[in-house]
Amino acid sequence: MHNVGCIGLGTMGTPMAWNIHRAGFRLGVYNRSAEKCSAFAREGIGVFASPAALAAWADIVIIMVFGPEALMEVLGGPDGAARSMAAGKTLINMSTVSREATLAAAEQVAACGASFLDAPVAGSKKPAEQGSLTILAGGSPDVLERVRPVLACMGRTIIHCGDAGAGTDMKLFINVLLGALMQSFAEALTLGTSFGLRVGDMLATVQSSAVACPLFSVKGTAIGSGDFEKNFPVELIFKDLDLALQAAGREHVPMPLTAAAREAFCAAMARGLADQDMCAVIRVLEEMTGRSVRDE
Repeated sequence: MHNVGCIGLGTMGTPMAWNIHRAGFRLGVYNRSAEKCSAFAREGIGVFASPAALAAWADIVIIMVFGPEALMEVLGGPDGAARSMAAGKTLINMSTVSREATLAAAEQVAACGASFLDAPVAGSKKPAEQGSLTILAGGSPDVLERVRPVLACMGRTIIHCGDAGAGTDMKLFINVLLGALMQSFAEALTLGTSFGLRVGDMLATVQSSAVACPLFSVKGTAIGSGDFEKNFPVELIFKDLDLALQAAGREHVPMPLTAAAREAFCAAMARGLADQDMCAVIRVLEEMTGRSVRDE
């Protein structure tokens, strides 16, 4: 049984790590803010003082951090995991970062003689808790097959998207849709409320139409009840849309709708909603219109 090290114990990384532990793998953890390791320590799980120390112990190292800068810090910093990577070890980056950061990470790991996989996930807190994420893998098929049992603890669907970097590309692709859908849904609900329509009736109409999807059902119910507890927070969708637009500039692909959605989430960030669920973007529209999108 492999030793698996998890770096990053945020909203997603914590339940993912617990699922690895429950599957019977030997687990070790590291987080930059040590208090998030407390629950793991109480269960007798090894807590390491640095990414380098964790990577020296682990056969498979999983990184799940906020973005490109955090990835480069925990991988290539003075006490980064790359200092302890060697032949026979595998590093899996499951963070959503840029293609440039992914390829830079892959190059650092390869220089150590270790294997690399980029495997960001589609899904939010609840699927992470349930182990039902969709994992978007980029890298060697052989490496993917070697680590598949570990990935299967965290996701029900594993899609091999291509070479290293392709998993990152696929994650940005799906989150462009996610951000645009969330913003358009918020606008439609606000308009409907201005007509005097009930949220429940609008949701029933959506779910019986050609645009029915789980996103609208889950987020519409949360909005109608005023529940903005984070599953996928505003700050993350803003970051991902920003990364997608940077990539679009590189590829010379115009994305005016995505740019508008990013600005809507930027407005939510400016209003202190960064740590609320992404559906809290509707609160910007509520403030602007003076209308509350809630059912009594």
